[in-house]
This record gives sequence, structure tokens and C-alpha cells, in this order.
Amino acid sequence: MTEVTNQSLTHGNRSSKTFKPKKNIPEGSHQYELLKHAEATLGSGNLRMAVMLPEGEDLNEWVAVNTVDFFNQINMLYGTITDFCTEESCPVMSAGPKYEYHWADGTNIKKPIKCSAPKYIDYLMTWVQDQLDDETLFPSKIGVPFKRNFMSVAKTILKRLFRVYAHIYHQHFDSVMQLQEEAHLNTSFKHFIFFVQEFNLIDRKELVPLQELIEKLTTKDR
Repeated sequence: MTEVTNQSLTHGNRSSKTFKPKKNIPEGSHQYELLKHAEATLGSGNLRMAVMLPEGEDLNEWVAVNTVDFFNQINMLYGTITDFCTEESCPVMSAGPKYEYHWADGTNIKKPIKCSAPKYIDYLMTWVQDQLDDETLFPSKIGVPFKRNFMSVAKTILKRLFRVYAHIYHQHFDSVMQLQEEAHLNTSFKHFIFFVQEFNLIDRKELVPLQELIEKLTTKDR
């Protein structure tokens, strides 16, 4: 899997570099309309409202569209700090001193392996991309039903994407601030947390590495 061409990050102008190629939702499809609806409601500034299932819509489809969107967001956020996340700076995939993640995908790597953060995130994003590209799991055509195990796959994807946020916050927040990306990161993460809370998509114990931040970001919106 090749990375998108690295574009230099100019001051005050967000780089369009992404870690992996962006996953596009086909224009004109129902999912594209749902994505536009999500973007419009996000623009209202009320994130709690923005994540709610639109009336008459299918929950699987709503989760699918948002999962693709979060993949793209995290892809872009991580893409801005890849120069700082190296084998040397991050020899293990961690979220602070207490939490370390080992990689396994159940097929290619069955036994969890300890690896550097850039390698772990490369494995993770490639794995997510493979799930999103699987038409049997994430059907893009109208009328194609979702598989019975779709929600459990989506939960695994979101649980793993959370780990990228956790790593960025714990290990690279200084770099994020230097790049003036903290507002973008906070808004993206807040949207992500409201969404997974709304539909109970990530076990609470998985969220512990960022528990204080989650409470801070969500308390004033209760």
C-alpha cells in the first residue's frame, strides 16, 4: 500500500497529505446523501444532535457512512504528524506509560505482536481499509443488505481507530499544537466520542486511556 504524496505543511494551511488514500463514498449514492446530511448537521455546531440516527434511516448504513468518515479524518490527522511518529520516537504503540497495544488481525497475524507505533498504525489502517473496500461488508449499492456480523466488524474498526487518537493525544500532542491542529483534532475526537457513545460502539474499558479528556470534552454538552 503506497502513501499519498507527501505535501509540505505550510503555516496555517492544513496539509492534504493523508497516511493512506482517502476512502470515497460514491457520489449520487444514498450513502453520499447521508454523508452530506451528517456534514450539514455537524455545521450546526450541536454534535449530540449531529450523531443521532436520522429519521427513517437504517442504523447499519448510518454507522457505515460515519465509520468511513472517521477513517478519513484519522487518516488525515495522523498524516500531519507522521514525521514525528517514527521507529525511534515511538518504538512501541502506546497511549501514555500505562497502555501498550500489540497488533493482531486474526488472519495474517494471529498472535499479537509488539511493534513500533508507525508499524502498528500502518497495519491498523491497512486492515481498516481492507474492511471498508469489502463490498460484502460495506455495500455501496442501494438494496444490497449488510451482513449479520456488520455491527461487530464496525465496533472492532472503531475500537482500533480510537487507539490512533489515543496515541496522538498521549505521544504527539506537542507536535499537534506546533502545527496548530489541536482544534481540528479536538473537534474530530469529540465527534467520534459522541458517535460511539450514542450507539454504544466501544466498550468503556477501551476508552480509559483518554477518560479524563472524554469527560472534559463531553461534560459541557450534557
